[in-house]
Amino acid sequence: MHKTLKITAVSYLNTKPFLYGLLNSPLIDFLDIELAIPSESARKILDGSVDIGLVPVAILPDLDQYHIVSDYCIGAIDQVGTVNIFSEVPMDEIECIYLDYHSRTSVILVQVLMAQYFKKEVKFLHATPGYTRQISGRTAGLVIGDRAIDLYDRFDYSYDLASAWHQHTGKPFVFAVWISREPLDELVSGIFNEALKQGLSKINHLLKILPTFENGFDLHHYFTRQISYNFDIEKQNALKLFLSIYNEKFKKNNK
Repeated sequence: MHKTLKITAVSYLNTKPFLYGLLNSPLIDFLDIELAIPSESARKILDGSVDIGLVPVAILPDLDQYHIVSDYCIGAIDQVGTVNIFSEVPMDEIECIYLDYHSRTSVILVQVLMAQYFKKEVKFLHATPGYTRQISGRTAGLVIGDRAIDLYDRFDYSYDLASAWHQHTGKPFVFAVWISREPLDELVSGIFNEALKQGLSKINHLLKILPTFENGFDLHHYFTRQISYNFDIEKQNALKLFLSIYNEKFKKNNK
């Protein structure tokens, strides 16, 4: 292999096992890895500036073609722990929700769940950096990724969206998948997939070099019980369901 593959991946903790595998794989000399928030990773795939991306699934309908290149994803069977509505008041008293600008997938998911699961009308607010400080009173906030970990001690109420989706549909949820715009060479695809697998098998090694959290957040539990990495048939079907809902009711409003 002579071509350098440009890769974009989500810069959250849940991606660290994948990165650990890639950085220790035979491909490493041929990889140019860029980390970004989900919305930025999505942009890089959409504009063709990278070859492979771990991207939020809500961008898939916007691609004229794509290829899922891995047996692994960022998913959750039930509670995920890092995609939450945080609030000072219970759900029935919430009037407004700030929408996290990091990922369109979670923004769509919260709209789906508010309409179909919580069955509550609220005003959705565009969030900007620092918006978590504006969560107060009857104004809640959708917060995703590592920032959510620090908020558990700050708010009396937290609603996990993956858990709500599971209760609503009986299915897991898929937040991000590995895709390429063009087909990958079969050998490269195999080595890439094996690298991700090896990274997941080394979570105990990875935990030795990652920081701990003052609030006691359990990274081992997060990696092994909350994040579900296998992109199996159940998750593939769950993704089809989410995308069908998105295409039917939400796509025009979330371009």
